[in-house]
Amino acid sequence: MDEPRLRLTGTGEGLTTTVVTVLSGADSPQRVMQSIHSFFPDATLELLPDEPKFGAPSSAAWTFENLSMQTFLAALHEQRILDTALDCMSRNLANDQTEFSISRQAAINEKVSFAILGKEPLGGLISIQLSGNGLKEWLEAATWHNGRTQVPRTVDDERAMLDDGEASTWH
Repeated sequence: MDEPRLRLTGTGEGLTTTVVTVLSGADSPQRVMQSIHSFFPDATLELLPDEPKFGAPSSAAWTFENLSMQTFLAALHEQRILDTALDCMSRNLANDQTEFSISRQAAINEKVSFAILGKEPLGGLISIQLSGNGLKEWLEAATWHNGRTQVPRTVDDERAMLDDGEASTWH
């Protein structure tokens, strides 16, 4: 009988998680918080800023620290985008630190859409910074799926997607 697979959360695993988003112009603080809560339900603000209005646009940078990755990682598994997640989450990996971004507009609909480097999607970004000893191995474990028994994957292997988001060709 197969045992259920252990799912990582980032909590108590030596991982530091920082989530950052910038509000500007017509960004609704309520909707932006809703998009963050889609994947990071433990993110809190003492007071939500007022909604923007003519002459008083949104202007804020929100930073949330030490959030659980549990809901985010569960979404990656549910949406079956674990290889894409491994590539995107490890693209900027150096010295046991990485940073990647997801679309706020997709997040509000509980979908993970990784941002392509240098392109900001309509609706803004949620930036996620991870750091901790053995981060490379943690990323590989957090995105592991049964298909990797047939086609092994590791950070920055020959199967990694290209920087523009296109699939690499491999045989």
